[in-house]
Amino acid sequence: MTESQRKIIHVDMDCFYAAIEARDFPELQGKPIAVGGQPDKRGVVATCSYEARAFGIHSAMAMSQAVKKCPQLIIQPVRMAVYQQESVGIKAIFKNYTDTIQPLSLDEAFLDVTGSDLCHGSATLIAQQIRQDIWQQHQLAASAGIAPNKFLAKIASDWYKPNGQYVITPDQIDDFVKDLPVKKIYGVGKVTAKKMHDMNIHTCADLQLLDQKQLQQRFGVFGKTLYNLCRGIDNRPVQTHSERKSVSVEDTFLHDLPNLTACQAEIKRLYDALKTRHEKALTKQNIVIKALYVKIKFHDFTTTTAQKIHQQLDIKVFHDLIKTAWHRKSKPVRLLGLGIQYKQAADIEQIGLNF
Repeated sequence: MTESQRKIIHVDMDCFYAAIEARDFPELQGKPIAVGGQPDKRGVVATCSYEARAFGIHSAMAMSQAVKKCPQLIIQPVRMAVYQQESVGIKAIFKNYTDTIQPLSLDEAFLDVTGSDLCHGSATLIAQQIRQDIWQQHQLAASAGIAPNKFLAKIASDWYKPNGQYVITPDQIDDFVKDLPVKKIYGVGKVTAKKMHDMNIHTCADLQLLDQKQLQQRFGVFGKTLYNLCRGIDNRPVQTHSERKSVSVEDTFLHDLPNLTACQAEIKRLYDALKTRHEKALTKQNIVIKALYVKIKFHDFTTTTAQKIHQQLDIKVFHDLIKTAWHRKSKPVRLLGLGIQYKQAADIEQIGLNF
């Protein structure tokens, strides 16, 4: 099936955690809400309401910083079990319209409704009905994007947020992507975006001036992906069975770890937690370890990571990686994380080639 024949919907719940808090506690409606940890315990913002966003607050921001930006901010603790239960109910609504569903998180998913006879075969009407069902059954708002592929559907879902939807038809793709900022392209982060801006590349139309060879020379293997995405081409199917690519554990400390010795002392506890998650992952998928990595966030909020290709869980490797990462700044540490990257077991021979 060609991409132009696909009908993909990306459904994205609006401020999911915060919206549930406002629904369950009506006195919070219309007020700046942040869901997360307390500022005096190094808490961070998991998500926040649109009223809070108006003050410049965003997810992953330190809660202490959020409170400075908005002194009247209402902080609600994370109620993960409640959010997970709501997510299950919303996925049940999706199943009324298609079995081809790819959840991305608790609050968003791709749906392939290609060939559906529901709503006269209109993906636009199906998305509209799904959003209406979610509101009627959960009193929560959702936005949706409808397009011939996942890349464009995800961008479209953000176009008329909150509580809206946007459609990109096959004959609209060329005009739509032409003025699309490069930072909207999946995989283009701050570093790549700056590199592009330094090359006077700001939109997909600018990227289209470079052929695939030129893009690969400047951006490596990502160049081929850029060549397709800047033209609105994305042939990835909606995958109903996702493959776990990593597991990790991390901890934000109430008081900064002052030196490397203090960091090393925390590794055993984090390692034991990671080992438990790894063993659980092994029961669900046929996977093998590809690499081990660590993450350090220093007291000034700068972050660094270190990784090593290694096929076994080994606490000594984590000790070495922490040492490597810490010496890059040699400053007090507010957060430590340990992680594992996976490969499917079928690729084990290929993994061996990496050594």
